[in-house]
Amino acid sequence: MPDNGRLSKPVEKRVSVSVFKNVIVYRIEPAWSQTLAEAEEALAKARFEPCGPSQEKSAGWVEPRGEANGPLVESIDGQWLVEYMIESKAVPGSVVRRKLDERCAQIEATTGRKPGKKEKKELKEDITLELLPMAFTRSARVAVWIDKAENRLVINSGNAARADEVVTSLVKSLDGFAVALINTQVEPAAAMANWLLTQEPPAGFTIDRECELKASDDSKAVVRYAKHPLDIEEVQKHITDGKRPTRLALTWDDRVSFELTHGMLIRKIVFLEGTGDGAAGGKKEDNFDADVAIATGELGQLVPALLDALGGEAAFTGAPADAAAPKPVAEAPTTTTPADAEAEEEDAPF
Repeated sequence: MPDNGRLSKPVEKRVSVSVFKNVIVYRIEPAWSQTLAEAEEALAKARFEPCGPSQEKSAGWVEPRGEANGPLVESIDGQWLVEYMIESKAVPGSVVRRKLDERCAQIEATTGRKPGKKEKKELKEDITLELLPMAFTRSARVAVWIDKAENRLVINSGNAARADEVVTSLVKSLDGFAVALINTQVEPAAAMANWLLTQEPPAGFTIDRECELKASDDSKAVVRYAKHPLDIEEVQKHITDGKRPTRLALTWDDRVSFELTHGMLIRKIVFLEGTGDGAAGGKKEDNFDADVAIATGELGQLVPALLDALGGEAAFTGAPADAAAPKPVAEAPTTTTPADAEAEEEDAPF
């Protein structure tokens, strides 16, 4: 166990586990009690279907193991794994505008009148539908972990809007399912500021060499440190001058390194040497169970330790099952932008 206040050294050796990279954690309403078979049947009604020729977007549940016609809910050591698939097609705006200008010019030339605002909107929609069959398709897969024993939901996403979409689909599909974002007694930004000022992180954690500080005044000034010692007066002065940590790199128990953000997003998760003994090597499909066991086993210990470090969890305030899904906390643009998260998640292997 690392000593409090010790800066962790850069660790090169990692375990090749790609199940979770950036996660948002939720608390599941304790009353939810569906069985594995019931959940499988419910998700099958929202199974993923590829986009049609004129369809802009399609989303639904796919087999986590990647095997056609396999289970939609995989249970490994009692942990449920599901996967959400999003497919979208987009026509470049510049192409639509060019086509629209051509149509408007043609109408003006033949009728002597300029199309109005409403007609232009209809023309734009028609052009988009015409071009969709030729548009490139983009896809993203989002891993979802349901820990029934601990009433915990973990979504592999750093994109708040995408996580919200997944939660909404779960709430609609699973009878009695309701969740709320994990809330802590101590605000993450306040805790991180204290750890940096005192250089005394909570037991079991070490402060690594990356952080971001942002001013709370109108200047919105941002200071970033990368691969840099953080036990220096300069960092402490920034904090005493009013800058608040928006993210801080930490390592837990010399087993998992990650970044904690002020919005309680756990980013850049890396499982370190020793967490996956015997799991490396072989083909991806052969390692699915081992990868899931490593990720859920380590995060299943890290998350409670992190909650304790933040003063414990606030009381659950879940929404009714038929209510709209709660919206995840959006990260500041300087921390995790939706574009960054999409780039990391798109076509990501489970």
